[in-house]
Amino acid sequence: MLVDKKILVGGLTMIIVGIALSAILGEATPIGQGGMTPEEELEFLMAEQQNTDSKTLSGILIGVGFLLVLISFGARRKKKGGAKKTEKKPAT
Repeated sequence: MLVDKKILVGGLTMIIVGIALSAILGEATPIGQGGMTPEEELEFLMAEQQNTDSKTLSGILIGVGFLLVLISFGARRKKKGGAKKTEKKPAT
């Protein structure tokens, strides 16, 4: 089976890191309280937006890792010292 191991390991690493980040960010979701001041509400909304953006980035990391894993199964290494191509001149 033709598998490029470097690409496969890189893709699996990206998937693992992305899943770990998603789990950590899921636990660190900011929680609001009733009766917050406008400054506290703004700070809460900014923290919530930052958490959502970080989750999106970790999802992208998982997706790119998955694509690398798929690519690794189709990647072929170049042969060292393979046959050389020669051009023939047309006879005129």
